[in-house]
Amino acid sequence: MELSELLARIVGWLRAGYPNGVPDTDYLPLLAVLARRLSEDEVRQVAAELVLLGALPADRADVGVIITKLTDEMPRAGDLDRVRAQLRAGGWPIGDSWPEPLQ
Repeated sequence: MELSELLARIVGWLRAGYPNGVPDTDYLPLLAVLARRLSEDEVRQVAAELVLLGALPADRADVGVIITKLTDEMPRAGDLDRVRAQLRAGGWPIGDSWPEPLQ
């Protein structure tokens, strides 16, 4: 089976950094680096779902639930912030309980 270009680059990166294999203590940090990030289309999809559900003003918990349903993973802070920015850019209200993203 042929690897996708992205997967081939990841495997090459791992082989270059760990020519003798990945030590047990490095698995978790590697997974953190390789964690999934929402695509721009998925960010728009989450925002559209909030609007469709009438979950506005949007709050962090509502966004997290939709991201979890979409990805089967817990939402990452960066993805929550990107959805928040998408909603704001579209003129949709954001709940007061949602803090400004860290810079």
